[in-house]
Amino acid sequence: MNEALLRSLTPSVLAVLVRRGADFAAAEDAVQDALVEAVRVWPADPSPSSRPRSGKGDPIRDPKGWLVTVAWRKFLDATRSDTARRRREYLVDEEPAPGPVPAVDDTLQLYFLCANPSLTPSSAVALTLRAVGGLTTRQIAQAYLVPEATMAQRISRAKRTVADVRFDRPGDVATVLRVLYLVFNEGYSGDVDLAAEAIRLTRQLAPRVDHPEVAGLLALMLLHHARRAARTTPDGSLVPLAEQDRGRWDTRLIAEGVAVLQAALARDRLGEFQAQAAIAALHADAPTADETDWVQIVEWYDELTRLTDSPVVRLNRAVAVGEADGPRAGLSALAGLDAALPRYAAVAAYLHERDGDLETAARLYAEAAHKAPHLAERDHLTRQAARLNTRRCR
Repeated sequence: MNEALLRSLTPSVLAVLVRRGADFAAAEDAVQDALVEAVRVWPADPSPSSRPRSGKGDPIRDPKGWLVTVAWRKFLDATRSDTARRRREYLVDEEPAPGPVPAVDDTLQLYFLCANPSLTPSSAVALTLRAVGGLTTRQIAQAYLVPEATMAQRISRAKRTVADVRFDRPGDVATVLRVLYLVFNEGYSGDVDLAAEAIRLTRQLAPRVDHPEVAGLLALMLLHHARRAARTTPDGSLVPLAEQDRGRWDTRLIAEGVAVLQAALARDRLGEFQAQAAIAALHADAPTADETDWVQIVEWYDELTRLTDSPVVRLNRAVAVGEADGPRAGLSALAGLDAALPRYAAVAAYLHERDGDLETAARLYAEAAHKAPHLAERDHLTRQAARLNTRRCR
């Protein structure tokens, strides 16, 4: 069974059913049933030369058409047994004849539908992964480290929320990009690599939306993903950016990310994802941590602050200022921010350590470890506190 083919066809098959009049929730259920059927009858050989075959062993020359036909029949079967049959009778009586499916790509509308503003961010992400990414509920649940039943309920609620939304409504690109960014930031867990999945989905979106921020997001993802192999040790411990083995960075992804970013910046329509990607590109361009162009990074953070006025951006800017102009300048930039911000204590600890105040730095590292949301980050910050306490006792 060619899983990559199934996943690539999932959004367009779902879009065909919605176009024909099925509500989103029922259409999505029918498509999932069709995928299960495909897994059962298509061959196990994933090679491109392997053609799917029907249950009778005949070659399936149009996999998308096969999935649409099966999914539509699954939908009709469910509709016939539904208590709302009379409201949908016109659909039952008008089953399209099997045959080639019109070459209409509605994938983009599915992005906008799944990123409906009425959904919570976590629900929008889950629905996007299910409907556009083609992941199963079990895979999404594993990625989020929650029980499958919990994720099933979340997806069901999200589907009900968008059930009556017009399929052809105008889409909000910013909302779609925010959902994809959230998917990317979920990282890597379970048997689904959400960072790689977000890149795959954004690659699908990029040629369909004429907006430089789509390219900016793709560039940002590629540049961050390029450092993945160097971010942790074999035992899972975090490795700070300055200590990473840059020889393990993926130069192919870096080159692609820089090229995508340059093309986006050339359009002179700067957005926050482009600015973040520019910062990531400057880190990627430095042969060593000591050769990082922190002055230019501060300038990009100034642009990013102007675009977003985000406290988190200001927090990261304080780190850059501390590198460019010294730890005292970094602490000064930090002074006006809310100490309750995520990572505030960790940033303050780093700057105080660089300024020579090891006692304050150790206390702040311990405080940051207590607040850390992930085990790897907590362990890293705890080690930093222990390291400084050991130095102070010598």
